[in-house]
Amino acid sequence: MLGALGLLALPATRADAAGTAKKAQQPQQQQQPHAAVWPHASLVPGGVARLSLGPAAVRPTAFAGDVPLLVLGDTIEWTALVGIPLAATPGDASITVRAEGRPERQIVYTIAPKQYREQRLTVAPRTVDLSPEDQSRYERERDHQATVIATLTDMRPDTALQMRVPVPGRRSSSFGLRRVFNGQSRNPHSGMDIAAGTGTPVLAPLPGKVIDTGEYFFNGGTVWVDHGGGLLTMYCHLSRIDVKVGDVLKTGERLAAVGATGRVTGPHLHWSVMLNRAMVDPALFIAA
Repeated sequence: MLGALGLLALPATRADAAGTAKKAQQPQQQQQPHAAVWPHASLVPGGVARLSLGPAAVRPTAFAGDVPLLVLGDTIEWTALVGIPLAATPGDASITVRAEGRPERQIVYTIAPKQYREQRLTVAPRTVDLSPEDQSRYERERDHQATVIATLTDMRPDTALQMRVPVPGRRSSSFGLRRVFNGQSRNPHSGMDIAAGTGTPVLAPLPGKVIDTGEYFFNGGTVWVDHGGGLLTMYCHLSRIDVKVGDVLKTGERLAAVGATGRVTGPHLHWSVMLNRAMVDPALFIAA
């Protein structure tokens, strides 16, 4: 997608460096899942950390800074899923864990560096150098979507998170690409682009509830779906929207159609996955 990160200014979810001394008392813990576990672990900017919290009679809570994390599992072993922002600095990070009847603790993990490729694109000049009117519109839309991405609802601890690809087609752009529009650097690409013809049905990758729809300056026709636990998905550049806010979707249910609205070079679906307010690589949730 050409516009999604133009719209979203996301807060980082790495723990504050002030906790370094406390973190140093804890051994680094990171769970390396087998191939059937979703999402796959990838400890890089834009990836997902799977951190074992150990056993507990009641599901613990976990936080990256002040952002709640998704915790799944059972009384034998709980796992915190941490979305790592594309802007995260490589090095040590930590989460805070609170469990009933136990003292608060920190779990440390290490973010490895990753160099994403650069992509240069030519688009309509008005979508790069915004007029005062377009800038004002963008700022209104950004503020509105900041409330959307803060959505947090419950998720069952045994929920399966393998997603189906929302539309068949060639992946026309990779997650994390460093974008240069008309010679000007912009934010990295925040999702997966899938080439498909205008009108191709877009299907829900998991059960969820529609929390926002609209026509946005950069993103064009857009739908947001809440899957619970801070796991959201976004679909952009749509030619048609077939759902409304509040609709509850099943896996595979139609929600929209592919289009070429917003800042684009041609028809395709932009699909983003957000975990604890961080855009992460959708490929970690799907079969290769």
